Amino acid sequence: MNGFKTGVMDAALHTRYTPDFMMRTTRQIAAASGADSIWIPDHLNGLFPTSIWKSQYVGASKVAPFANAYYEPWTVLGNIAAHNRFTRLQLGVGVTDAGRRNPAVTAQAAATLHHLSRGRAILGIGPGEREGNEPYGVEWNAPVSRFEEALATIRALWDSGGDPVTRDSPYFPLRNAVFEIPPHRNGRPPMWVAAHGPRMLKLAGKYANAWFPAFAQLPEQYRDKLERIRSAASDFNRDPQSITPAAYFFVLTSRSSNEVDEMVESVGTRSFTLGAPADAWARHGVQHPMGSDFSGAQDLVPHTIDESTALKYSRLVPDGLVRDIYLTGRPSEIIDKMSVWRDHGVRYAVLMNLGGLHPKFRTGFASSLPLMQVLRGLRKL
Repeated sequence: MNGFKTGVMDAALHTRYTPDFMMRTTRQIAAASGADSIWIPDHLNGLFPTSIWKSQYVGASKVAPFANAYYEPWTVLGNIAAHNRFTRLQLGVGVTDAGRRNPAVTAQAAATLHHLSRGRAILGIGPGEREGNEPYGVEWNAPVSRFEEALATIRALWDSGGDPVTRDSPYFPLRNAVFEIPPHRNGRPPMWVAAHGPRMLKLAGKYANAWFPAFAQLPEQYRDKLERIRSAASDFNRDPQSITPAAYFFVLTSRSSNEVDEMVESVGTRSFTLGAPADAWARHGVQHPMGSDFSGAQDLVPHTIDESTALKYSRLVPDGLVRDIYLTGRPSEIIDKMSVWRDHGVRYAVLMNLGGLHPKFRTGFASSLPLMQVLRGLRKL
């Protein structure tokens, strides 16, 4: 065993004909490719402009007609666990929203799944995004501070041994709070922290069992941030090597280079790059349409963008930006690119197939097979 692990992220969107059409496909891909885990996002709505989730732009819309019809992740993972009783696929939320969800409920959900899945749960957690909080009456202020308090609350409850917990907090105070679900025999679910900025990296060093960033950064940036996390772990008297270096990658792949180019050039793929921060756009000489200091996915509210604006924005996206923030290419090319990430520290890659953004559904669906080739190849890195 070389130690390099893989996971597969599913969109968990409602689909026509059967409500779990895409999820069944993802489960089959994960099992057939020897992946180590399957992941579900935590969204009430998505990071894609609803106005262009149409068949002329996005092939997946033929099967999943509603861009924001996301299923609740812990429920989905329970269903997956029930359908995969005899596999050892780990089950992760990628990642749950620490602001919108009360941390006591998150602690309960993760502990429950861990027991019922025979110790296979992973609690991926992050500060959330504006689009999943502000429209629903949750204040979008001080997300990192709320996140820090959420992590401390979860740990306090998990470590309480069933004794009442009282804890002051500006966001999640506890008053004689009781948490009696005991640890599974292999302990509590590992906590995977989605961290990018300096404060978040420090929190990853303090709390995380794995570091789980997503979206646009360079391998060199990943290496440098990993060192900062490990330094923070040492400051908190933790073993720096105990933190798994993971990452979440969006993938555009096909056996045909022409089809990969079509995916890169598609309106759907280019529109999804609005979730990349402004500095990623600036690397390619282009200003982000939302401004030169726009943070990206965390502050994007894409369902407020009308069709003409989304199309205008998509025309601003250079090919180089798409190829920079996604893993693009034929399977062998993606494996070669991932070897660079491995050399910069990554040991666990979770992949999400964006082939469905191709305007032809059949082409997008066919990308499942080369994705399996990628997953199998990565296990040999």
